[in-house]
Amino acid sequence: MRKFWCLFFMVWPILAIWLCWISPSYNWWFPGDALWKLGEQIDDLFYLLLIVVTVVFIGTQLALGYVLWKGSEAKTGHAWFSHGSHNLEVIWTILPAIILLFISLYQMDVLARIRLKQEFPEQVANDPVAEVSARQFEWRIRYPAPGKKLRALPQPDDLYTVNDLHIPVGKPVMIRLRSEDVQHSFGLPHLRLMQDAVPGLVIPVWFQSNKVGKYEIVCKELCGWGHYKMQGELTVELEEDYNAYLQELQEKMNDDGYSGDPAETVALSNED
Repeated sequence: MRKFWCLFFMVWPILAIWLCWISPSYNWWFPGDALWKLGEQIDDLFYLLLIVVTVVFIGTQLALGYVLWKGSEAKTGHAWFSHGSHNLEVIWTILPAIILLFISLYQMDVLARIRLKQEFPEQVANDPVAEVSARQFEWRIRYPAPGKKLRALPQPDDLYTVNDLHIPVGKPVMIRLRSEDVQHSFGLPHLRLMQDAVPGLVIPVWFQSNKVGKYEIVCKELCGWGHYKMQGELTVELEEDYNAYLQELQEKMNDDGYSGDPAETVALSNED
């Protein structure tokens, strides 16, 4: 019976490793290749952490299995008591510290390029394409009018839409990220990008997609009962299509719904 429980507790780590191993073949992994260079570097960091964690996990589970197996063979019911090993405690304190220090230093360059505004590409640092405001439970997007720059305060000719962010392909872009209520998290899984939207803060976020297509915008922070439906769409398109989209959005916003003759409207107004 002792050996049964030993084997029982060892099955689950083996099953976990097997599931991770087959996950890519069942699309239980990244949603395709990263769409820009920094996304690829983020993938590299992820795999580095995965290797470190996997090695530690296998090592600790083997040690646990060994202890359980030896305990199952014990002839006496008395446990062996030990004050521990000073040398072992020094090793498993210093070794994790070295690993964590290495990981911290290794990721600093990528983190700085994503988070520090002074590291943003020069052409986008002060020229956001849109403001994205997170709200329970949608993404509200404000664009500047075609040919104008986005201002910190809304302008009369700004363009608005919901859950529909458009950017030109192959160019770095920056958005201003806000939250109108609770904390949300702006996530672009195909770009490996995630940034918390914090109430009271306006956070610059830059990214780039080198492939045309439509991609998910998701909220990665549990923000309330409707969190599951807080989904938007990122449309990456040619620059001429992007400009045409803004022109079309402007026409829709300026459309008053009247399709008659303007001269007739003036005449009716004069009669009144």
